[in-house]
Amino acid sequence: MNSAKRDIQTATTDQEVDAFLRQVAATPTRGSSRGRGRLMFAMDATASREPTWDQACQIQAAMFNETHDLGGLDVQLVFYRGFREFESSPWCGDAAELLDRMTRVTCAGGITQIARVLRHAMAETERRRVNALVFVGDCMEESRDELAGLAGQLGLLGIPVFLFQEGRDPAAEQCFREVARLSGGAWCPFDAHSPDLLRDLLSAVAVFAAGGRKALEDFGRRRGGAVRQLTHDIGKG
Repeated sequence: MNSAKRDIQTATTDQEVDAFLRQVAATPTRGSSRGRGRLMFAMDATASREPTWDQACQIQAAMFNETHDLGGLDVQLVFYRGFREFESSPWCGDAAELLDRMTRVTCAGGITQIARVLRHAMAETERRRVNALVFVGDCMEESRDELAGLAGQLGLLGIPVFLFQEGRDPAAEQCFREVARLSGGAWCPFDAHSPDLLRDLLSAVAVFAAGGRKALEDFGRRRGGAVRQLTHDIGKG
């Protein structure tokens, strides 16, 4: 790849990260009834995700570390794979326990089940509010209209969906952007060469879920880099 093309791709990624951070900063804060943030962490565990699954498992631990002083964060792991296999863990407030659950998961071929993820988030928030839904995936093999309708319902319930897309499949990107828009969340791409960026962005969402905009602003000041852009957008949403 020549340097000009690499510079164009870098600039595009920077713009997308900035857009993602602005959307996180503008997302309305809806507090948890018990003082702890609740974040649903959903992952595509079909075969195409296998090369980066272990990386994502390690990255999620950072979410707990960054929210410890904010009163804590409860996370539920959700994943799908194989032939209609769909699983969700108990809500967990311990990074080691969640990491243990994630490292025991193996990827298996199958089609996406994103609609089931969105419906599951709605069912969970009927029991107790879910502050945010994170989804990590690389493709979409479902009805765009159905996903858009579900995303709109999540938006009405106050559950923003933050989608992290591995790779740049155009059909998935178009759909993921729409889900983010309709739910009041945000979309951002990543690849295997940007683990630090993904870690920081996931942590930003976790901090938002646990402590709202003020906590997000403080996190941006501490972290610097791309996440520091958040500090310029707090209060504008």
